[in-house]
Amino acid sequence: MRTGVQAIIIVIWCLAPFYWMIVTAFRPVDYTYDTSLIPIPATLDNFVTAFSTQLGNHLLRAIGNSLIVGVSVTLIALVFGVTAAYALARLEFAGKAFLAGIILGASMFPAVALLTPLFQLFTNLGWTGTYQVLIIPSISFALPLTVYTLASFLREMPWDLEEAARVDGCTRFTAFIKIILPLAAPAVFTTAILAFIASWNEYLIASVLSTDATQTVTVAIAGFTGSQPHQEPYTAIMAAGTIVTVPLVILVLILQRKIVAGLTAGGVKG
Repeated sequence: MRTGVQAIIIVIWCLAPFYWMIVTAFRPVDYTYDTSLIPIPATLDNFVTAFSTQLGNHLLRAIGNSLIVGVSVTLIALVFGVTAAYALARLEFAGKAFLAGIILGASMFPAVALLTPLFQLFTNLGWTGTYQVLIIPSISFALPLTVYTLASFLREMPWDLEEAARVDGCTRFTAFIKIILPLAAPAVFTTAILAFIASWNEYLIASVLSTDATQTVTVAIAGFTGSQPHQEPYTAIMAAGTIVTVPLVILVLILQRKIVAGLTAGGVKG
């Protein structure tokens, strides 16, 4: 009984901000600071305002930019992350422990410390206003996550499967492609979702390195302006937050079984 109550409290604690964001998105502007749990009266005007470009909002373009950056980061991180995870998990080579430590250290490096050198570097390269200034830094954060998630899974896969494939004529590469990679699909799928969400939510680097044409949804929502000077259009901001957040939450809830399976796969030795 006590465990059930604790679980309910945790669920309410986690979902309360999302619920308040959604109900505020449906409130008329005059009811912005209303504290009722149900938005009465309700309106869809805030969602129209969120997509309107009259106030400098370019949410639709920002969603497209976030999709480009997120998909690119996920695909590149998976291509390099799968091979790196395989090498760390199943190959023996000099400096393996040192390399694993470097990858782990990179995942803990504060993003704010990279802003100044990245800005100087990309300015010198003439990449200002391009997508690569958003993709490359995000890869440096998504790649360690990819490597460590997949390495823990690949490390626990039976060696007999790969050895049997090589006895049947496969090279190490073809055994990896035909045997190891299909079996690692749940972990790869889970890692792809986590990498995409991390890239989708990135704000700090995008706020400095993006331009109006390449800004992502997090930057676009932060730059929402009202019809009057110094006016914060909170209801429109909440509507935009609902538009870009709820689909991700629904996706995670639908695929939660696969995500849990991918995260826990390899956690117990066979």
